[in-house]
Amino acid sequence: MLAAPPETEAPVKDLAQEIIDREKRFVFQNYGRYPLALHRGKGCNLFDFSGRRYLDLISGIGVNGLGHAHPRIVRVIREQVTQLVHCSNLYYQEYQGLLAERLARMSGLQRSFFCNSGAEGIETAVKMIRSHGNRIDPAKNEIITCENSFHGRTTGAISITGQPKYRKDFEPLLAGVRFIPFNDPAALEAAMNERTAGVVLEVIQGEGGVFPVSEVMLRTARELCDRYNALLVFDEIQCGVGRTGTYFAYQMFDPPVLPDVVVTAKPIAAGLPLGAVIASESAAATIAPGMHGTTFGGGVLSCRVACEFLDILDEILPQMRERSAYFEKKLQALAARHAVIREVRVRGLMIGVELHVPGKQCVSDAMNLGLLINCTHETVLRFLPPYIISEKEIDKAVRILDKVLKAVPSAPASPAS
Repeated sequence: MLAAPPETEAPVKDLAQEIIDREKRFVFQNYGRYPLALHRGKGCNLFDFSGRRYLDLISGIGVNGLGHAHPRIVRVIREQVTQLVHCSNLYYQEYQGLLAERLARMSGLQRSFFCNSGAEGIETAVKMIRSHGNRIDPAKNEIITCENSFHGRTTGAISITGQPKYRKDFEPLLAGVRFIPFNDPAALEAAMNERTAGVVLEVIQGEGGVFPVSEVMLRTARELCDRYNALLVFDEIQCGVGRTGTYFAYQMFDPPVLPDVVVTAKPIAAGLPLGAVIASESAAATIAPGMHGTTFGGGVLSCRVACEFLDILDEILPQMRERSAYFEKKLQALAARHAVIREVRVRGLMIGVELHVPGKQCVSDAMNLGLLINCTHETVLRFLPPYIISEKEIDKAVRILDKVLKAVPSAPASPAS
């Protein structure tokens, strides 16, 4: 293990420990938290209660796309909280329609439903699939999704999540779900039939290890859903809204493979809770008045912030693509120096560095050196940096990673799975 930083002054250390102890006493113990209490953020950096700086390359698991305390986001929040924060979906408000119009132009689809999170968006999509199938035939109720997928923590979302570790404690779950290998068009074709009501695909498996879907898989899914009159749903909760250097990850292909429904969330409101289900006219029509709703989803504050976020996104997308190429170059050079790295996978600013060994200790060591990342799928170091990251900050991250990986015991290479 790498050496920890020097101890801070006693009063500050006591405050951080008090925060940690209080949470351990009163909060559900369902998170494996790191022993770090954060106080504030600025740009791509977070600061603990001693004032120690951490370069934040996980950005709230992809939520803080503009980093922390972005001046334009702060200004909009300050203005809006003096006017209207919440009015419920019983009434019209200024920013929901503006945001939906913007998302329609970005996505190539027509209508949006706003919720609070990605998991709620997946629940909405599952209901749309079932409603679509029931209108055709009550027996048309099967949903096809992929092994190794992750779609959220609600009961419906884990029902279609292709990792048994997330499902086993809550079974029995939603019936009629079929799992196929990821990126296997032949398996998808074999699984589909007239009972298939919908197919749900992550365009990039995030929690599953940062694995992009292949173009042939997406095009096959589109053709088969058209053939069997099934809804094609893309889960872009993590990879959508700019993360890959395009508005949506499915737009990386030319021409894009247009879904019937795309679910997105994480960065869309720059840190405030907001999810969006964007759909074609026909798919949106599966949800009639009274069939679905939300108390907080699409609130005035979140929607206004999202509109500002998208304005900023338009300005920085070209820069993001440049930063992605720069980061990939630096990581490939790092891989050439460290045999423990099995593979580097980069799609925009969604990055996975797969190791031959478990990566949990690397995350702790990086944190001790002032870099925040995380490990997913046991061996994949995941980076979801803020969209505003600079080359200088990328250089700093790579220097820290270099130190961390030097401390990793060498392991014999094993074949990629």
